Amino acid sequence: MSDHVISLIGLVLIFTVATVFSVHMGALAIVVAFVVGTVFVHESADDIFAGFPGDLFVVLVGVTFLFAIAKSNGTVSWLVHGSMRAVRGRIALIPWIMFLVTAVLTAVGAVVPAAVALVAPIGLGFAKRYHINPLLMGLLIINGASAGGFSPISVFGSITNGVMARNDLPGNPALLFLCSFLFNVALSLFVFFLFGGRTLLGRREASPEPSGSFGSSPSSGPSSSSGSSAPATAVAPASGGGPAVAVVDEPVEEPPPTLDRARVLTLLGLLSLVVGALFFDLNVGLMALTVTVVLSLVSPESAKGAVDKCAWSTVLLVCGIVTFVSLMERIGTIDYLGEGVASVRTPLLGALLICLIGAVVSAFASTTGILGALIPLAVPFLLGGQVGTVGLIVALAISASVVDSSPFSTSGALVVANAPEARRDTVFRGLMVWGLAMAVVVPAVTWGVFVVPGWF
Repeated sequence: MSDHVISLIGLVLIFTVATVFSVHMGALAIVVAFVVGTVFVHESADDIFAGFPGDLFVVLVGVTFLFAIAKSNGTVSWLVHGSMRAVRGRIALIPWIMFLVTAVLTAVGAVVPAAVALVAPIGLGFAKRYHINPLLMGLLIINGASAGGFSPISVFGSITNGVMARNDLPGNPALLFLCSFLFNVALSLFVFFLFGGRTLLGRREASPEPSGSFGSSPSSGPSSSSGSSAPATAVAPASGGGPAVAVVDEPVEEPPPTLDRARVLTLLGLLSLVVGALFFDLNVGLMALTVTVVLSLVSPESAKGAVDKCAWSTVLLVCGIVTFVSLMERIGTIDYLGEGVASVRTPLLGALLICLIGAVVSAFASTTGILGALIPLAVPFLLGGQVGTVGLIVALAISASVVDSSPFSTSGALVVANAPEARRDTVFRGLMVWGLAMAVVVPAVTWGVFVVPGWF
């Protein structure tokens, strides 16, 4: 039995055993990587540890640590009040605002995990406060990142167009971006109504009129002169057939939180995170940890207990799976699968298999790496002229990117890590089912839409 087959059996065992028994999947994946690597592949411990995703570990810990501090010192609450003012209390618009913000970030150059790391904590905070399904919010954030991810100046777009140029293949960067964006918008509409978006339509936030740093208007809503916290408002239709009132998960403060020294410093830290990621290509995880250390020094009270709120179980889960997949990449299992596809004599079937492999592998590994590896494997089909070049590249790009919703990818892991603790397991299972479904369905859909007709 070859090493490739053994590693594939190991991957199946990881999911099967962790599903049937109460074994942590991340710990199990590291153990299986140790057994397969040592017994069958004859790797040293250093080789196995080399596959541990240190960068992903730092991103997950750094971002969740930073936003734990931001929540503790009231910065997240301040942002919630400000954002609700911006959408005039329309709850249904919040997930779409998160979609657009993430799309803009990736379109102008932010890597997808960095954009999700910046938006997910705020978006999932909104989801908890206004009783929006966290799966709905998380998937729209991830889809937004994918929607902007293939602009000509984005990371995914640059990689894809660069690989095509190096292989002397004709490309169409604008069409790639447009198709990816529209596909993710359509997919997000489906997600919106599938995961409870219909119940959000017409709902508005019911809270005392903001004052303090946001200004006030006596005629625009109820207010309280006591300045005390108001109880959460239940969902109920307004009198006269008006819009329903949204449930608020936490007490509504009167007046809303104002800016103080700790919150200003936290906002500056978040801004530095955005600027560093977008314009200076700095590592998001390292920057997030730097900001948390600075905030811990200048505001120790807000950092107290924040490290305990990091999603350690999720960190172990994702890092364990990625460690095993890295072993599969080192021993050539991924290339082995790709070469098998390249030997298929029917170009259309080969194109479908390439899209399917790209989706399945990308659900557990780096989308960036998959795009760089699988496009060259498609060259024989493309040079033969039997499959449209741009059509296959669009199908492969979409197939490999929409599965970032898998909880084993960085984006999916960030959504799980920032989900409310009480619902974290539910969000993980939901993203796993959705991500695997996308890995099967999307390649077939994109193949049928972009490859088979031969439009481009």
